[in-house]
Amino acid sequence: MALEFSKTADIKQTPRANKALKAPFSLAAKRVKNEDIQLFTEQLALMLETGTDLHTSLGALAKQTQNMAMQTVIEDVSEAVESGKSFAQSLAEHPEVFSQTYVGLVRASEEGGYLYRVLEHIYEMDKQQEELRTTIKSAFTYPAFLMFFSFAVVVFVLLVVFPKFKTLFASIHDQLPASTKVLMWLSDSMIIYWWAIVPAIVVILWGVLMWLRSEGGVALLDHLKLKMPLVRDVFQQAYLIQSMRVLGLSIQNGMPLIDAIESAKGVVKNNLFRRFLEDLKNNVTEGRTFASGFMEVDFIPPILKQMITTGETTGNLPLVMGRVAEQYQKDLDNKLKALSKAIEPVMLMVMGLVVGIIVSSLILPIFKLSRAVG
Repeated sequence: MALEFSKTADIKQTPRANKALKAPFSLAAKRVKNEDIQLFTEQLALMLETGTDLHTSLGALAKQTQNMAMQTVIEDVSEAVESGKSFAQSLAEHPEVFSQTYVGLVRASEEGGYLYRVLEHIYEMDKQQEELRTTIKSAFTYPAFLMFFSFAVVVFVLLVVFPKFKTLFASIHDQLPASTKVLMWLSDSMIIYWWAIVPAIVVILWGVLMWLRSEGGVALLDHLKLKMPLVRDVFQQAYLIQSMRVLGLSIQNGMPLIDAIESAKGVVKNNLFRRFLEDLKNNVTEGRTFASGFMEVDFIPPILKQMITTGETTGNLPLVMGRVAEQYQKDLDNKLKALSKAIEPVMLMVMGLVVGIIVSSLILPIFKLSRAVG
């Protein structure tokens, strides 16, 4: 860090000094989000297409970027390019921001001289991937909310409503329905032992979370996503959409097939599916056909196996993979809509059953009391 002190003790800061002084503040700044990367990619592609050189484009984007963390990354990339490194090498120095797929496609495009076109393709692919993630999250958010709301209502009734009836039901305790006795016991236990129950729940949730992050937990979740009924079709199609898009775009832009498969592994967050891609890469390395790797896997739909075989035979793999991703995206959207519609009535029935048990557990004893008084 170069700092020059004048007679008046003013500090003249070089660009690297400015960056060093900004580093502590960047820790508190927003992290780089997918939206920041998409915006950077889109704007850089537009500037390059209009004839602006790469270094000037990076400098302009760094100045107008609102996210301080992203601004620091762009400045680093700009300085690396200015020092003589290629754009791909400069991006590769920030793997937490730019994925292996991103860097690999940029490297291939630099060799071919069509960087802005590949950046446009990357932007479109990232936008589609983000839409896919949003669609899947939306499909499971509503059921999760209903479950949480139901749980909150039950806890409220047990802690607030049932204690008010405890004295009233004391005279007919032996005649109370079994459901009322169980709920009264739960209510008393939660009120008396809350000091032990709350920490126990926190510890259990923390333990479950830690286990899910462990190697065994991740392996189980990855297995369930691809094997469990109802959700397996959703995740299988989601992973196929992601991998087909990356493979198609990579091969289309001149990336070697083995590198394209390695790039596809970087976008799929499932170790079981990544193992399939690794086996696929090994097949190609050993001289076997690309399509043969698909034939050996049970969760690959037969029609996809046939299309991959046809695409490889005719030399149109990128086109086939793009079409497959588009079709699977439409199918997945329809499937998620149908799944949401199917889950809604089931969740409402469960909530109705819970509410019915609670209400009957309160009303039936009141009826018995009214008869006794009558």
